[in-house]
Amino acid sequence: MDTDKDGLLSSSDLVAAFTAHGKNIGGGEAQAMLDEVDGPMNFTQMVTLFASKMAGGSDDDDVILASFEAFEMDGKIDAEAFRHSLMTFGNKFSASEVDDAFAEFKIDEGMIDAAHLKGLMVSK
Repeated sequence: MDTDKDGLLSSSDLVAAFTAHGKNIGGGEAQAMLDEVDGPMNFTQMVTLFASKMAGGSDDDDVILASFEAFEMDGKIDAEAFRHSLMTFGNKFSASEVDDAFAEFKIDEGMIDAAHLKGLMVSK
């Protein structure tokens, strides 16, 4: 992973490592990873960072609410657009997973009640 063998990970080291494993990232994305620790990052710090990320920590309620608000129009969320996004972007959900989730939502005329959805997802 430390392609230049200087004992520290740089953004170019991370870009090369991800590319070697079939995932292309840009220098900015790599630098954002490095910025998550104070000071220079070595391999041990990177492994610790990945382990904490993979431990499944949860997003803050404000982050979750903001993500739903990105889809919201006048208190409603277009169900088909939301379904498409859940199955297409990021950690993709299967059709079955989306169907299970949608069974819990209040949907009227193809629109999800945004306040109800947010109430299901956060404790606020």
